[in-house]
Amino acid sequence: MKITQLTVYPVKSLKGIDVTRSEIYTHGLAWDRRWMLVDAQQRFVTQRQLPALATISVALTPDALVLSHPNVAPIAISLAEPKGNLRVVKVWDDHCKALPEGDEVSRWLESALGEQAKGISMVRFAAEFTRAVEADFLVGGEAHTYFADGYPFLITTTASLDALNQALIAEEQAPIPMNRFRPNIVIECTDAWAEDRWTTLASDQGNYELTLRKPCQRCKITTVDQQTAVIPAPGEPLRTLLALNTQPHLKGAYFGQNATLTTGHGNVIRVGDEVLPTQREA
Repeated sequence: MKITQLTVYPVKSLKGIDVTRSEIYTHGLAWDRRWMLVDAQQRFVTQRQLPALATISVALTPDALVLSHPNVAPIAISLAEPKGNLRVVKVWDDHCKALPEGDEVSRWLESALGEQAKGISMVRFAAEFTRAVEADFLVGGEAHTYFADGYPFLITTTASLDALNQALIAEEQAPIPMNRFRPNIVIECTDAWAEDRWTTLASDQGNYELTLRKPCQRCKITTVDQQTAVIPAPGEPLRTLLALNTQPHLKGAYFGQNATLTTGHGNVIRVGDEVLPTQREA
């Protein structure tokens, strides 16, 4: 098996950046979920509330994070940490320390998306702050992440997407691309739902190992076209995932596995890397 796609999402819920290589850290791929949008109450804002966020493209240059949108000229945000007082912002039930980006970013967001973006600002995760991953699935270990929903990595497989799309087509629904699930690491394999039976996934060169911790329960962001922000078939693919019942002992729709880095902090992960899984005990 090999890695066929690596995607970094510098700003939570905006478009991702497909890369051919990335440094891999305990908190995620380099620059992944380092920024986030918040409302006036300093609570995270995502495509769940604002599907139009899917229309904002993101790029990284050596010096800047660049946001672009068809309605407005791009804006470049320096990678140098902004000056200003730390804020406490909220991601789900976690309170995190963050640095606010300038008011010009808020104005840009409103110019790009209109009235629906009024009152939204962008913050950067404070590097000196540590946000722990929930301990329940770490079996005595520890891990941390930035502004990801809960885990530093999301792993999916091509075979599982193929199986889902076959089920969608059988129900006279359109197939969907992998970007609906916003994974970090996509593995090419031929066995659908194999990832649900893996314990670890390691480079055959031995330079990193990931531990798969928890099935990823999916939300309505999967219904949003990640190019247009349109919801072409309300309820899909969640309805079909529920019918497939790939996690019969759990309630909800699941696709992919949340993971943490066991070894290899600071090493490089690449598209094309051969990877080897270990299997969960029956």
